[in-house]
Amino acid sequence: MLSRRSIAALAASALLLGACGTGASKEDGNSGQSAGAKKVTIEFWNLATSEPLKSAYADLIKRYTALHPNVTIKNVAIENDSYKPKLATLTQSGKVPDVYSTWGGGVLKQHVDAGLVKDLSEDASDVIGQLTPAALAAYQFDGKTWALPVDIGMVGFWYNKSLFKKAGIEEPPATWTEYIDDVKKLKAAGITPIALAGKAKWPGHYYWAYLVMRVAGLDALKQAATTNDFTGPDFVTAGQKLKELVDLQPFQKGFQGADYGTPDGQAATMGNGKAAMELMGQWGPNVEKDSSKKGIGDDLGFFTFPTVEGGKGSATDAFGGGGGLAISAKAPAEALDFLKFALTMENHSKTVKIGGWLPVLKGEESAVTDPNTKVVADNLLKATGFQLFLDQAFPPAVGQEVNDTVAELIAGKMTPDQVAKQITEVAKQESE
Repeated sequence: MLSRRSIAALAASALLLGACGTGASKEDGNSGQSAGAKKVTIEFWNLATSEPLKSAYADLIKRYTALHPNVTIKNVAIENDSYKPKLATLTQSGKVPDVYSTWGGGVLKQHVDAGLVKDLSEDASDVIGQLTPAALAAYQFDGKTWALPVDIGMVGFWYNKSLFKKAGIEEPPATWTEYIDDVKKLKAAGITPIALAGKAKWPGHYYWAYLVMRVAGLDALKQAATTNDFTGPDFVTAGQKLKELVDLQPFQKGFQGADYGTPDGQAATMGNGKAAMELMGQWGPNVEKDSSKKGIGDDLGFFTFPTVEGGKGSATDAFGGGGGLAISAKAPAEALDFLKFALTMENHSKTVKIGGWLPVLKGEESAVTDPNTKVVADNLLKATGFQLFLDQAFPPAVGQEVNDTVAELIAGKMTPDQVAKQITEVAKQESE
């Protein structure tokens, strides 16, 4: 029996209308323009709305089109919270942009099943061999590669050293009990402990996901994704731990109406020094600085998600993901050529050095000079396991249910048990 996802994929494939660019003959790699080459326009959707990646992409496009004057790259930078629904709407019509940002996982797999994405296994084999296996993993299904990574990273706590010191906290917490105690100390000192984008929802799911990893263990989470059953006692316990935090009212005033990267959102709250910490990925410092127009400079520190006493998870298991670029099945050959250009050691390392990306190429580690990038890279080197963002790893409907139900738990409208049951119900429905 075909699953609902398979039926949807077949329907989408039947509606395939082509991608945004026009066809063209293959140029000679990155060596320069082809004489009399046909003019080509490539539509490039990405998330580079803040520095330094915003300027890095603009420079990359400028240098590529200088070498290939017949190519025009339409740079469409979209903020994260707008990007996801815009891309979903486009895919429903049977299209994807010529080149577009993806986190891989279940969402990319849906695009693959619908026939919207180019299989890069052979045409990009020369580049694939230079990429680290960890960076590639989220974009590979059934032995094939469907997107190429340009970034990799992990989620952890970015914290304000000055505010921790003011609250009498000498070092970051290593356990959940210590973490809860530190939240209480911050509140007692009149400091908002945590910045959270409640409206965006996805930042809240980081807490539940990490707690599941620490309480149940990474293997249990992976098994639940296969059995579509998240009702085990460890999953409920993870929700109870999150409720323990929520009951302390640790978030900034009005957090439920806050977005992530807006001038009054989660990142700006951290960047303006109005909260002691946020649980966020490797991009956190850049967005904090960009959205607040200043950031907190040397006061910014990083620590990994605490262990939970008695939990089955490892302290060195990481949660997060980087960013990849996929190519439309109908994109011109120049789209892949541009992606290969971005992943040459010279071009990619240039962006790594300014803190825009983390290394994904073998032997690129020496390019890391930004201190915030380095601390994440160092922790990734120690990682014993890795879990992709749940709202990307799972099929879209299941990932959205995780975000929605965890947001309800944080808002006090659902219990930990209800969250586990609701995610399970949707997961089983999607697998039918």
